[in-house]
Amino acid sequence: MRTQLGLLPIYQAQQRIAPFVRRTPLLADAGLSARTGGQVWLKLECQQVTGSFKARGAVNRVGLLSEAEKARGIVTGSAGNHGLGVALAARAWGDVVADIFVPTTAPTTKVNKLQQMGVRLHRVGDTYEDAHQAAEEYARARGATYIQAYDDVDVVAGQGTLGLEILADLPQTDVVLVPIGGGGMIAGVATAVKGINPTCRVIGVQPEASPAALLSLRDGRPYDPYDHAPTIADGLAGGFGAVPFHLAAALIDEVVLVSETAMRHAIYDLLDRHQLVVEPSGAAAVAPLLSGQLDVAGRTVVCILSGGNIATALLRDILAEFTP
Repeated sequence: MRTQLGLLPIYQAQQRIAPFVRRTPLLADAGLSARTGGQVWLKLECQQVTGSFKARGAVNRVGLLSEAEKARGIVTGSAGNHGLGVALAARAWGDVVADIFVPTTAPTTKVNKLQQMGVRLHRVGDTYEDAHQAAEEYARARGATYIQAYDDVDVVAGQGTLGLEILADLPQTDVVLVPIGGGGMIAGVATAVKGINPTCRVIGVQPEASPAALLSLRDGRPYDPYDHAPTIADGLAGGFGAVPFHLAAALIDEVVLVSETAMRHAIYDLLDRHQLVVEPSGAAAVAPLLSGQLDVAGRTVVCILSGGNIATALLRDILAEFTP
């Protein structure tokens, strides 16, 4: 297991993936700035090509495969966003055959997108872990390459390009708020950000229902898989990977937990004030600022809105709940 990553592979990843992914903008949030006393910016990864940051890591990983490996095909297990990233990567690097396994509980929005991208889709089990195990068995049986969602240094390097963009566009950034699921994004972002500016704080955000990263960092070992409680943030549910843990345990300054209600409120707030459609996993980044959990007065803060693939039914429920 490779557990070393520096700035050079992240810069190389940035060049490799540039033709295929979007360099997403930063948006100043005057309302949150006034509310918190800080200067708050939103990194709009919800506007990424596939609607999620996952495209970055997947395109980088598949781009590093040999021609022989590409010919044998690629496989992954995903709750949706990573699968979409792998589907994009398969198309980007020469119509590689891609088999994507998703749980039967994956949001319809993400499943519909996958079906439109020409992959071979397999719906297996009720959880990400079920889909992951089925996909690994399938890859072994066929000699295909399994593309990890987060437990892979090359995937982490791709996600780290987010950190390069943030500090290139806003060098004065003091704090970056990063949603945490398996840990690929925060491991990459922390490596990039701390490599450029060691004083910048990297704060992870997780649902109360799935505090795997917080517990992993507290106990000094990665909990993966993790038996989480129900949560609307399907992309943040489950374990904190071994590779992200070893890469980023010393780089993550803090992990905060947010409630289901806080994430629902954050989704509504982003839509109401900015007309941004953000999924629960992405909206989690602003939830601790809206709730007052974090004191960022006098600081320049970037919240990574990591995805926008929200189920229509969930968005409708949230609008009904919060609309006056």
